[in-house]
Amino acid sequence: MKIYRLRYPDSVNIRQLDASSLAIGFFDGVHKGHQEVIRSAQKVADDLSIETAVMTFDPHPSQLFSGKSVGYITPIDEKIRVLESLGVDTLFIVSFDWELASLSPQRFIDIFIKKLGVKHVIAGFDFTFGSKGSGTMKDMQELSEGKYGTTIVSKVTFDQDNKVSSTAIRQLLSKGDVEAAAELLGRPFRTTGEVIHGEKRGRQLGFPTANIQTAEEHIVPANGVYAVRCLIEDTWYRGVCNMGVKPTFHDPEHRIPTAEVHLLDVNIDLYGKKMAIEWLHRIRSEQKFESLDDLKTQIGKDKQTAKDLLSD
Repeated sequence: MKIYRLRYPDSVNIRQLDASSLAIGFFDGVHKGHQEVIRSAQKVADDLSIETAVMTFDPHPSQLFSGKSVGYITPIDEKIRVLESLGVDTLFIVSFDWELASLSPQRFIDIFIKKLGVKHVIAGFDFTFGSKGSGTMKDMQELSEGKYGTTIVSKVTFDQDNKVSSTAIRQLLSKGDVEAAAELLGRPFRTTGEVIHGEKRGRQLGFPTANIQTAEEHIVPANGVYAVRCLIEDTWYRGVCNMGVKPTFHDPEHRIPTAEVHLLDVNIDLYGKKMAIEWLHRIRSEQKFESLDDLKTQIGKDKQTAKDLLSD
């Protein structure tokens, strides 16, 4: 997959760019609704014998307008991975800053659609662009001057008429419902990070763990214990993971939640390694134990529950 990072007005010109069918949107999560937009772009690309392209933006517009960090379902590296797995040929990552946010819909189209050789634009029914989001897909078509076609993709729903959305997925993850989130994503929710040195409490309890430092802007599931799969250097391992603040040892109000993974099948040195965690099943909420013996007993039960859940 070819990747181009664009920034207005400095870096917007690309030489020898192939004609494309373009799916456009922010696509946080690259969930089933987003995948429908991308599939539509791929179908048009096949019909026209051109490439499939995706245009996304970084950072999230609300981060620019509010000044607050956004909890991403798919930070940019994860978004790139998922889009490549879907067979996208070209990815445009456009810097979302005040220069871009001030563009009129006409100017946006001139620079980011017509100049990039786009032959067809596909977006969701609620996609907007240009200054204050004033441009709609109706404007996209009316301003085309016959140089490209457009397709609007209707909302994708779940549970009768609920829209598949990044907001819905965030809400599910905030409750720890990783299985329902996976249904909307079309794949397990994944976080990535580096294994860092922790307090070694798991080792002292007989259950050595790896502490994962995830990116601050990456949303994580609610505190609790989960059955997970972990990818380390191209190998998958089964694991049980505690996401939380370890209330048995710490005051929960003064701790930042961290992911602590115990691998079920092996005991290997992971410090400094990159790890991807796929959150498959929630086992229980995080809780405080009255004694270390009670905690050890529960960890043993959690480990067995994780083995049973991951045995298929």
